[in-house]
Amino acid sequence: MLKLAIFFLIISLIAGLFGFTGISAASAGIAKILFFLFIALFVLFLVIAVFVGKAVT
Repeated sequence: MLKLAIFFLIISLIAGLFGFTGISAASAGIAKILFFLFIALFVLFLVIAVFVGKAVT
């Protein structure tokens, strides 16, 4: 998922460089959503791992 966010960020930068502002804004929006979704899932799984790790020991 993080790879997709980076991919859309690169697409956004290239589109902005060539003047395609609509495509650039859309790609940046998608990259932002994917990045925050990745961060939320990372934190969720980190909390789950901490609780499960304590329950096993």
